[in-house]
Amino acid sequence: MIFFNWYRIHLSRRPILIQTITTGTLFVTGDTIAQQFVEQRGLKSHDFYRSLRIGGFGLFIAGPSTAIWYRSLDHFVKIKNPILGLLTRVSLDQTLFAPCFITTFFVCQALLEGQEKSQIFEKLKDVFVPTLINNYKLWPTVQLINFHFVPLNYRTLVVNCVALGWNTYLSVINKKSSDKVIIKEIIT
Repeated sequence: MIFFNWYRIHLSRRPILIQTITTGTLFVTGDTIAQQFVEQRGLKSHDFYRSLRIGGFGLFIAGPSTAIWYRSLDHFVKIKNPILGLLTRVSLDQTLFAPCFITTFFVCQALLEGQEKSQIFEKLKDVFVPTLINNYKLWPTVQLINFHFVPLNYRTLVVNCVALGWNTYLSVINKKSSDKVIIKEIIT
């Protein structure tokens, strides 16, 4: 209870900073779940650099971009009909933000992994469409609920809680795709 009070107070004072830190923390947590529970690597085989890359993406890109994006949606989408406004926000989120976010995630991870331009394009060819399809199976419903019921300052937190599973998925997909690109390079 003390933590939630602290979080609420600091969120109201510095919303983007707190949302950014929360996002970075939950990206690391998602990668840790991916490595320890999905891939069952064990602590000795944990790839801390991978966790740092993914956490850095959450802290420096995902956190600020989602916090600013949700504020922008609220600021610019001024439709008097509340249902039409809600559907417009979710549609914009899923047609503009989601594809850009997914692309940015995989490109950033590939660059931080030291992949070449051709490897990055190969990775995107491999993972973008399936990831976007899976995104559409989850996020429109989450965002309908989020944008309708959740106050602006807490939307990133709601997304981060759901994204704990999503980040685990992204981490696993990114790792598999990176391994596939490396194997393909060795073979050819």
